[in-house]
Amino acid sequence: MKVLYLVTNFARWEGDPHSPWLVEQALRLRERGVESAVLAPSYKGLGDHEIYGIPVYRFRYFPGRWEDLTHLEGGPNKIKNPLYLPLILPYMFFGTLAVIRQCRRQKYDVLHVHWPLPQGVFGLVGQKVSGARLVTSFHGAELLLTRRYPFLRPVLKYIIERSDAVSANSSFTASLVRELADVEVTVIPYGSTIVAREGPPKATGPEPRLEREERRILFVGRLIERKGLPYLIEAMDLLPHELPVRLDIVGAGDQRPLLERLVKDKGLTERVFFRGRVPYEELAELYAGCDVFVLPAIVDSQGDTEGLGVVLVEAMSYKKPVVATNVGGIPDIVHHNETGILVEQRDPQALAQAIEAVLTDDDWARELGQAGFAYVKQYFSWPRIVDQVVALYSPGAEPTRPERVEGACP
Repeated sequence: MKVLYLVTNFARWEGDPHSPWLVEQALRLRERGVESAVLAPSYKGLGDHEIYGIPVYRFRYFPGRWEDLTHLEGGPNKIKNPLYLPLILPYMFFGTLAVIRQCRRQKYDVLHVHWPLPQGVFGLVGQKVSGARLVTSFHGAELLLTRRYPFLRPVLKYIIERSDAVSANSSFTASLVRELADVEVTVIPYGSTIVAREGPPKATGPEPRLEREERRILFVGRLIERKGLPYLIEAMDLLPHELPVRLDIVGAGDQRPLLERLVKDKGLTERVFFRGRVPYEELAELYAGCDVFVLPAIVDSQGDTEGLGVVLVEAMSYKKPVVATNVGGIPDIVHHNETGILVEQRDPQALAQAIEAVLTDDDWARELGQAGFAYVKQYFSWPRIVDQVVALYSPGAEPTRPERVEGACP
């Protein structure tokens, strides 16, 4: 079986942090006899290349220096800036030409679209040219974009109804798909290689090493509105001053200046540290060395929120207790007081109380970490995910619903 992925972003080099789960999925499918190739937009002039033997075909749509509509912060966030809007038409035109050319050059059994707005348009064109089975996979952002631009709803509905199979990364995302079209949706979360990852914290970066009694709080993600970081910073200000804590914020984004000002205004410059983007090895040390991982996500001013919250899976693979907000697809991962702690969004007091509870009760923190690890080890395991994807590629495959994995939680 030959599959062509139609995606808005893909790894630009081996080890690139862009959608590593998608790279891993293609490699795992190869072991099952599925040959995968990728059609993705260029990034600043990047041409065709290979990632671990996976052919990646890049279509050019603008002069290289401006070719960054996708990758990094992602298209839905970038088009909030009107300067990016002129890139959309050439993106669609040259992307359409690219899928026609690729489907005439090579015979594919399946066209698998991730982020179907706008890639679903390419999928429909490819389906018409090649007769291949069209599978569309939703991750949340493209559906929430229709709230900002309602005229896109009929476009996405048309794409969904003409897909041969539809999947979503969480039950929340699946519910958004069903709001648009009355179709069956298979819930397939991101796969992850979950092994117990443990180790003592190591000194990283220019800051001095913490004393033994001090506790680390970790956030990893883009510094954008829907991550809710102002509420986490306010929660840091509410933690008891006799509790020595430190927050490491890993990631980049347009909200960093605002967040840095908030930290300064709150007098938290000795407790909150912005790490920017960090290499994988350093990120692994930060995960291993933290005492609690926090994702304070919100529904932002544009109606956007977390489709799943995959960083929580990463933290749980280190057996770390997690605190997160009850929005989007997060409850698929965090079951309150079982695999972690859920609090309501935009509530710094609730965040502070949950963080303090974990940091002052080592036994409970350990129980949460163990339960979270057991859950994600099964629910996000690659054998389970690959079985679901292979079934999705097969005509007549039955959709699956999210379930609570036996033995992982009470």
